[in-house]
Amino acid sequence: MALPARKNSARRRATAAHPPKHAEAAASTPAPSRRSTPVIDFKAVEKRYDVGAIGLDQASFSVQRGEFVFLVGSTGSGKSTIMRLLIKELEPTGGSIAVAGRDLEEITRRRVPYYRRNIGVVFQDFKLLPNRTVYDNVAYALQVTGGSRKDIRAKVPDILRLTGLSTKLHNYPDQLSGGEQQRVAIARAFVNHPPLLLADEPTGNLDPETSIGIMQLLYRINKTGTTVLVATHDHQMVNKMRRRVIELSRGRIVRDEATGLYARDESTREFAARLRNDPPQTPDVVGTPDAIRAAAARERRIDGDGAVGGERRPVQAATTTTPADA
Repeated sequence: MALPARKNSARRRATAAHPPKHAEAAASTPAPSRRSTPVIDFKAVEKRYDVGAIGLDQASFSVQRGEFVFLVGSTGSGKSTIMRLLIKELEPTGGSIAVAGRDLEEITRRRVPYYRRNIGVVFQDFKLLPNRTVYDNVAYALQVTGGSRKDIRAKVPDILRLTGLSTKLHNYPDQLSGGEQQRVAIARAFVNHPPLLLADEPTGNLDPETSIGIMQLLYRINKTGTTVLVATHDHQMVNKMRRRVIELSRGRIVRDEATGLYARDESTREFAARLRNDPPQTPDVVGTPDAIRAAAARERRIDGDGAVGGERRPVQAATTTTPADA
């Protein structure tokens, strides 16, 4: 029995010294990179509505893992259509959409809630549950995904510290400022640490100083590795952060710049010239956890004790939308 063993051993040594050609070819082929698969991949996507309006017209773009991207353009340009397509609230009428390599057309209606668990969504109108505290609003996102009580007790306080809301966990939405309500919405969207976070006009209802705090938070989330896509009209934040900008007009992508400004028309050329030799101002917008907590404190000083003023009312959650959908 020893002789065959020696022959096999000699054969293995010979193979190691002179591998067959097909093995050399396999070894020379690099393994596919995770970065080669975009987190978002739109290919010639169209969305036409029954009334004849065009939501998107042959839109093609991709977003890689870990990118921070702004979608800009006038009202009706297609920004929100992209967001709604990504969470499968709408279906395209042409082209293809893939998220993390998965064709969205293959996801059945029954599987949509499970698909959405991998995406955090932040809305302009917050969509908080008015009869639940800050803690419970955030915990709800974990409950609907099967999180244990132990998991909830560990994760919710951590995310509230990150978002500067540690002192507000027992407050209800109508006791919070607009900026604080948006922070709760962001905490709820991020508590499951999704690979993709979508923010649709997250600073649309906020004053400039509060908006800076919200962008600090979104950028800090992006630095953890989460891909962030923000649809916005906020010229100041886009111009300060100078991240990738995709501009839409009448459903078409008209500009895609790696470090862009909000617009490239006559009104911004002088501003662009002033910034040409300046570094991006992200450090002024982003910050450490201490800076985020300080920004939250500034928001409270601006807004007093929270929901004050005739125009502020408790936010009502849409009856057809729950944090699970986000």
